[in-house]
Parts: sequence; C-alpha cells; structure tokens
Amino acid sequence: MQRATLNFETLLEVTNALNSQRDIESLWRVIADQIQKVIPWDRAGITLYEPSTDAFRFYAVVTNLATPALAHDSVIPREGSAVGWVYDHRRLHVRPELQREQVFWEDRYYVQEGLGRMINLPLLVQEHCLGTLNIGSMQPGDPHPDDCKFLQQVATQIAYAIDHVRAYQQIKQLSEQLRRENEYLAEEVKASRNLRLVVGTSPAFTKVVDLVKAVAPTDTTVLLLGETGTGKEVLAQALHDLSARSNKPFIRVNCAALPAGLIESELFGHERGAFTGAQLRRAGRFELAHCGTLFLDEIGEMPMETQAKLLRVLQDGMVDRIGGTHPVPVDVRLIAATNADLSAAIQHGTFRADLYYRLHIFPIALPALRERRTDIPLLAQHFLAQVGVKLKRPRLAFDPQSMARLLTYDWPGNVRELHNVIERAVILSGSSRVTVDEMLLPPLEAGSDVFGKQPENLAVVERKHIMEVLERTKWRIYGDQGAAHLLGLNPETLRSRLRKLGIRRPATRSSEPSPLP
Repeated sequence: MQRATLNFETLLEVTNALNSQRDIESLWRVIADQIQKVIPWDRAGITLYEPSTDAFRFYAVVTNLATPALAHDSVIPREGSAVGWVYDHRRLHVRPELQREQVFWEDRYYVQEGLGRMINLPLLVQEHCLGTLNIGSMQPGDPHPDDCKFLQQVATQIAYAIDHVRAYQQIKQLSEQLRRENEYLAEEVKASRNLRLVVGTSPAFTKVVDLVKAVAPTDTTVLLLGETGTGKEVLAQALHDLSARSNKPFIRVNCAALPAGLIESELFGHERGAFTGAQLRRAGRFELAHCGTLFLDEIGEMPMETQAKLLRVLQDGMVDRIGGTHPVPVDVRLIAATNADLSAAIQHGTFRADLYYRLHIFPIALPALRERRTDIPLLAQHFLAQVGVKLKRPRLAFDPQSMARLLTYDWPGNVRELHNVIERAVILSGSSRVTVDEMLLPPLEAGSDVFGKQPENLAVVERKHIMEVLERTKWRIYGDQGAAHLLGLNPETLRSRLRKLGIRRPATRSSEPSPLP
C-alpha cells in the first residue's frame, strides 16, 4: 500500500513537471529525479525514432557513470537493437542479467559501462511510438512488477509531453518563419511597389525580355550580368513574378553589403550558442526562401569560404546551419547577379570556377542604357510619373530641350542614374514643366571608358596597383622602402591581400616562384 501511494504521488509530480516544460532536454531532467525516488537507477535516457535514417537518437541521457559509452546524440540502428524491438512490438523489454547475456546491439556498450540490468519501454501516443524510455542499473535481477507498471505509466506521460513539446516547437518555428517572411515581404513591397514594370521596346532590351519569359517558368538558375544600374534587380523580381513560385517569398541578399563574418549566418542560419551572441536559433535566407526565390546580388563579392558552402547547397539542396549537426533540406530557385567579370575573377583566384559553371546555366546580359537609347523616352516618362506620385505632384511634363539632353547623354550610371536625375529635376522644378539642365548631367571625363567597356572590378584595380608597387620595390615587403610602407599597410595585412588576390612573385630563370622577402 505504501509503495502504491508513493508511486501515485510521484506520478502526479512527474505529470505536473511535464506540463510546465517546453523542450525535451529540460523535460527529462525534471522527471529524472522523480523516477529515482521510487526506482534506483544508474543510467536513464530517452531515444526518439528518426524515420529518415531508420534509427534512434539519444535526446536525453542522465547517468551516474563517469564515462557513458552511449551518450547524448548517440545513434542506435533499429535493426537488431533493443529499442528497435520495443518500437516494433510496442511493449516493455527487460534484460535482468546483462553481464551474463547480451541480446541486442547496444548491450555490449551497457556491459562496458558496468550495468547489470536494462529496462526499455515504448513511448506511445495512442498507437504511435515516438521512441523509448531506457532505465539501467548496476544491480542485476528482475525488477518488481509494481516498478514496471509505474515506469509504463511514466513512459505514457513522457510520450504525450514530448508530443506536445514537438507541436509547441513546430508552431513556434512556423510562427517565427512566418513573422520573418512577412517582414521581408513587407520590405519587398515597400522597396519595389512601382519598380516591377519592365520598361523598354528597343531590340536589345526586347531580346532580354524574351529570355526572361522563356526561363521564368522553370527552376533553372539564372545569372544576370551587366553594368551597375542596368536593372538586374528589377529583372530578378520579374523572373520570380512570372514563375510558379510567385506566391512564395522573394528574398534578396546583397553579398557586398554583408560583412564577411556574418554572411554565412545570414545565408545559412545558425543554432543557439553557435558563436558569441547567438542566443537563439535563426533561420538563414535560404530557409526563408524555401519554395520561393533567392536573389544573390553582387555575387562576385562573396568570400571564397562562403562560395564553397553555397556550391554545396546548390548541388545537394541541403543547408548546414552554423553550429548545427543535421542538414536542413531547402527548395530554392536561385537568381544571381553581378557587374564584375567573373572569368577574370577566376583567373585572379577570387572566384571559384566550379561555382561559376554552376551559376552560368542561363546567363542574361543586360544592355547598358547607352545601347538602348530608344528606350530613354519611355523610361524617362515612366520615372517622371513615378516621382510625381511619390512627391504628390501630378501632371508633370518635360520641356523639349530636356528630352534632347537625356537622349544625348551617355549614362554611366544607366537606368538608376536616369531615375535619380529625373527625381532631382522634379524637386528643383517649381512648376509642372520639368527641366533637366546641364547642371544635372555632368560632362564625362576625358578618356572615360563607359562608351564601350565595362568598368573594372575593384579587386582587379587593387591587384594592378599592388603589382605596380611590388615591381617598383623589387618585391620587397618590409622596411621604409618596402611595398607595405608605401601602401600604408601592415606587412602581414599585405601578405594576406596577396594570398587573397592570388599574387605570387614571378619565377626567376632557374627556380620556381620565389617567396616574398
């Protein structure tokens, strides 16, 4: 009678403790002490079944042993294991003499730990088995029948608690993802409310539009190429809007705007405690774009280490969060954009060739505005109406001289510069007649290369400058006359830049490339 009363009181305490928990780890730690009040044990654990691997993983282990052989996160196969037997048969299993007889896969590990008895019980929610409750003790022998009955009652309560915790965590994760998606979508609507129209009828631009219409319905990766300001982001949005994913998130990432130390966390996410300041699990942009489109702008600026991880995601469709142990599957359509010469970046060692070929499946080169001058009147009128709505100044119109100036200017900043010039002109115009004067269109510098040549990538310019200084100093880095001093850099910083840019001292006549002094 006393045993039954104690069991009932303990079960009530266990049930109350379970109802107050929201994660499996803390849930188990709370009930472990309660169980020990009635049944002495030296090892207790919870395993949960994972269908993807047809195995069980320890999600909670409490032990008095110094070095447990099967610890937290250990994996046990279903075939040939005691937990697998309990899972298949949906009933308790006891091995009272472990040291004399090992029946199942994990028994040899329990013997190494010095256990004499193991009790495995199914965690059942109605007819569905979530995993097992495992109670081991150094003392061998059959347990008391009342103890087994009590443990079965505890296992039932644990199973329902785990089921509730899982549901709670899933709802929490979905709510968090929905909140983040809504934030991104709100930003997208605000940023591109009137910019989604693709304006242009010139032959060069019509060809681009035809390519967009052809590839948009597919999930093929698209690489948008072109000078800065040519409208790559607008084309990326159009690709998403014309696809079957149009009702799913369109997530933008500017690779040049993210610090090198944060870009992996932003793209792939991180687990709680993965690094200093990571107090909560955070989904990356890939997970936010699940079933939608991810637009990676300025991809030529992505660090080499991140490029390797991006390549893996594109090949396997799996994201590894920072600090995570299990890959997260994602279904994302990727659109990348750059104004850099990626072929040259490959030669300079700043961009991976394998990633380039993975991205270069369907390239679309956007023409510069000077190559589609017949579109300038259409774009100018479109932007004029847009700015008029923004500034609450309807019925605006250009004077004839302004349109002539717009047509003769060469637009090194392309469509973006055209939009900015028109907005400035509207602000400065005191009436409905908008004038674009010479002050708003500065003359191009002599020798400017915007008329037919794309601006050089910053890394290319930097490499040329460093090479010139190294040749001038005869490849000497240190000292008052060394390259580091002339460049205003710490010598070790300069060495780091040389490695990143792939710069090595040319070989002498009789040797391989010699190390820098």
